[in-house]
Amino acid sequence: MNILNKATLQSMKKSRTRTIVTVMGVILSAAMITAVATFGVSLQNFLIEGSIAKYGDWHIEYFNVDSSFVQNRTHDKEVSNAAEFENIGYSKLEGGKSPEKPYLFIAGFSQKTFDTLPINLISGRLPENSREILVPSHVAAKGGVRFKVGDTLSLAVGSRMEANKNLDQHDPYVPGVSLGEGKEVLVPKIQKNYTVVGICERPGFEEHSAPGYTLITKADVQNKGDSLSLLVTLKNPHQIRAYASSTAGTHHYVFNDNVLRFMGLSGDNIFNALLYSVGSILIAIIMTGSIFLIYNSFNISLNERTRQFGILSSVGATARQLRNSVLFEGLCVGAIGIPIGVLVGIGSIGLVIPIVAENFGNILYSNVPLTLSVSFPAIVAAAAISLVTILISAYIPARKAANTPVMESIRQTNEIKTESKAMKTSKFTQRILGLEGTLALRNFKRNKKRYRSIVLSLVLSVVLFISGSAFGTTLERLSERLIMSIDYDIFFSAQNMNVSEMLPLYRKLNTAGGIYKSTYQSVLAYSCAVKANDFSDRYRKYEGYASPGNTVHLPMYIQFIEDSQYLHFIKELGLSKEEYTGEHGKMIAVAKQRVDKTDGSNQLFNIFASGSGTFNVTPETNDKPMMEKEQSINITFVDTYPIDPPPLEPSRQNPRVFMVVAPYSLIDKFASPDTPATIGLSFQSKNPSQSGAEMEGMLQDAGITSLYNLYNVNEMLEQYRSLTFVVNVFTYVFVIMISLIAVANVFNTISTNIRLRRRELAMLRSIGMSDRDFNKMMNFECAFYGIRALIFGLPLSGLISWFIYKGFMVTEKIDNFNFVLPWSSMAISAFSVLFIVFITMLYAISKLKKENIIDALRDDMT
Repeated sequence: MNILNKATLQSMKKSRTRTIVTVMGVILSAAMITAVATFGVSLQNFLIEGSIAKYGDWHIEYFNVDSSFVQNRTHDKEVSNAAEFENIGYSKLEGGKSPEKPYLFIAGFSQKTFDTLPINLISGRLPENSREILVPSHVAAKGGVRFKVGDTLSLAVGSRMEANKNLDQHDPYVPGVSLGEGKEVLVPKIQKNYTVVGICERPGFEEHSAPGYTLITKADVQNKGDSLSLLVTLKNPHQIRAYASSTAGTHHYVFNDNVLRFMGLSGDNIFNALLYSVGSILIAIIMTGSIFLIYNSFNISLNERTRQFGILSSVGATARQLRNSVLFEGLCVGAIGIPIGVLVGIGSIGLVIPIVAENFGNILYSNVPLTLSVSFPAIVAAAAISLVTILISAYIPARKAANTPVMESIRQTNEIKTESKAMKTSKFTQRILGLEGTLALRNFKRNKKRYRSIVLSLVLSVVLFISGSAFGTTLERLSERLIMSIDYDIFFSAQNMNVSEMLPLYRKLNTAGGIYKSTYQSVLAYSCAVKANDFSDRYRKYEGYASPGNTVHLPMYIQFIEDSQYLHFIKELGLSKEEYTGEHGKMIAVAKQRVDKTDGSNQLFNIFASGSGTFNVTPETNDKPMMEKEQSINITFVDTYPIDPPPLEPSRQNPRVFMVVAPYSLIDKFASPDTPATIGLSFQSKNPSQSGAEMEGMLQDAGITSLYNLYNVNEMLEQYRSLTFVVNVFTYVFVIMISLIAVANVFNTISTNIRLRRRELAMLRSIGMSDRDFNKMMNFECAFYGIRALIFGLPLSGLISWFIYKGFMVTEKIDNFNFVLPWSSMAISAFSVLFIVFITMLYAISKLKKENIIDALRDDMT
């Protein structure tokens, strides 16, 4: 070890506090980088395993291949697993409503294929022979044709042909357009009879552009065809594109992008950029905060050793040797801090993951656990990034030390350079602050570099803490708002369902286990004849109705709710039961127009001028009024309705609300049993997941032909709560660790700054400054640090918090959800900043007061 390195070690030992704080900063930096890398790898493995559980453990699917191709791929050394299924053929889907998907595609699975590909049953069981079949639920949801367990299918199965070309699932069907030179035709070859034994979710291997819904049966081993689909898993997924292009030949193939995208190997460039940019941004933030701390440490070390460097230069030390001396100090700090930081980072994520694992399951994959995954390349990369952070932090002051002239270093005239103008303070300031405050203020003016460094560190900590708190608080408020506005766990909605079908279905669904409260409603589409002079002035102006005598046919709905709910509603409104019930009673309605403002909010105003009126209404079919069924109703307008209606037809949705509320006992007056209506059934359950699963099976067995949706609202809310919890955990952990780096920076800078001023402070004490005045001066310095940091930090934090709020409002259009400043976080930040600065200053001064004034005056900082 050369003499310069020995001198460096002695200097580190002499300034133990600064060295320990610097090492702590390196440990925090390395721990955060390691934690980000380790959690990123753990989350990536979780997403990969979850995607495999949902979409299957395969990388490439080859279409329409023969048995010899399958054998060749199975024996390839790059392949770890291969599974195939028989392409039995296509059949026309009778009554299908999706023009680009007119077929049923029958696939014959072997037992190995069932084991390889995930099949998620909704009801029933898997097929056990070649006469049983499994039907996916999207045949009903997308195709509009519903099958239930026990149905018998008689299908004319054949091939899709274009001229002499055999088309497969990779060739989309284009309705009304010829493919290539010839037009596609379906050539039936054999009649097949199947019994539906189960309903499953859409198979993960089926492309969205595939022309046929995939029905799954058990392959007939004795009569197996030679048109197969092969799913291949590679030992090294990074070779997937080269392998596919070299082996496919003339066959079509697709990649399992749902799995590959989380490996960073999909063709989704936007997702790949997001996958790597999020981690890069986090590491860049950590590195920035760490460089602040570690750079200040080395810069302070340089200030302490300036005269030493000048003397060494005068006796022949080269600029390179001086620079290497500072870099050696960085390597020593890194040798201690990085290994400890790596272990702390892995350990901290090991503690956090069990806390958030269940919530990740609620958000994404409940059947796949989130576990700690430690990757050696990720750890090496984290250590390398930490080392680079240290070297960058050390190199800047090292270069400065090497380039400083010898005499400036010996005389120590290079650090503080001031002009008389810059040091002036007004008489008013001197009178307000007194001598002690004036001295504190002048100290900042003559040493702005260190002052700015401390303020920037404090501002960084304040901004990160308040912004993180605002992000988590906004998520919590949104979650609470959603929970408060929804008073049911499961909701069923259907469009164009016959009125007579609703109550039998409601009673059946009500038998699901765990249901303890429920309600129903039917909504009918109507048209109301209104004279323009009945509208409010504002609405007439809004719509541009110039002639008041014109009659307008205004679309409206009638919401029929349970009689008990209706009676409770009119009681809340203070209306007469006798006047608003019965066949000829008055009806209640909400008639409002919504106007969106430029600031993102909206405003409601009344459509009608009067609070009541008599109107002629007619039912609508296909958006056309049926004038022969016109009725006259007496309406009283109110500001709200008792329960939210189900999602209405997209073609009739607009900012206008015209909803009449009526008891269900009157529905026969307005509708016949076969009148199509929008249905809404809501349920509260002790076990929403179990109840929802039972209901899904009941709906499949009922064979409903209307377009419907079953929403497990409780699961959605649980996902939202879990997302909020996960975000809060990682936001606060990240903010706290960054804040610790900032605190260490402030502590290091202030304490060493005070130490470097020991001769100056000893001089003040030697000429008669009392301990009380001395403490007063230092308290002024604390206040200046804290106040300046808060002046910049609090407004900046408020602005970032507002941007976070606006970002949420872009995706979540919620009325009366106003921006709220995070006052509590601001108060905590303000207190913490002043407390940290005060405690640090107190510590540094207590060290100085223990020293002898004469010794401090003699000290030349060598």
